[in-house]
Amino acid sequence: MEEWTMRPIGHIRSSYSETSQVPKGLGTKHTLEGILEILPEFGPGLQDIEGFSHLFLIWIFHEAQGYELAGKPPTDDRPHGVFSTRSPRRPNAIGLTVVELIKREGCMLYLRGIDMLDGTPVLDIKPYMSSIPMEKLRRGWLEEAEKISGTDHNKKL
Repeated sequence: MEEWTMRPIGHIRSSYSETSQVPKGLGTKHTLEGILEILPEFGPGLQDIEGFSHLFLIWIFHEAQGYELAGKPPTDDRPHGVFSTRSPRRPNAIGLTVVELIKREGCMLYLRGIDMLDGTPVLDIKPYMSSIPMEKLRRGWLEEAEKISGTDHNKKL
């Protein structure tokens, strides 16, 4: 099997020190502010990032141990495949989060929407761009779980 070696471009600074502190479940809104400290050698790659309101962060579940191909998420009592959940117990422990960029100061990005532990290694940043209208998005098994719980993420606020 092929393998690739990656290294972090920076690390998250957040007030979450344990996974139990990170809000989970239907209707959860991540509003925690934190900082992404980019390593100095990658600082030039931040040029023009201030023009984007939101960013994708690709990161590592650095405290996850092993993986399970199916499991029960905290939002449902039925098992689901790992690739249809946001479980940290994945064959490749990669996380993806959309955050709001508050400001940049040198190699520090001030962010809102953090759902990562303090010290989380970040592999990459990409500007958030989506042209998919909400009415065309499907949320799989989550739609049924949201209806049962009374949480509907497709409603316009």
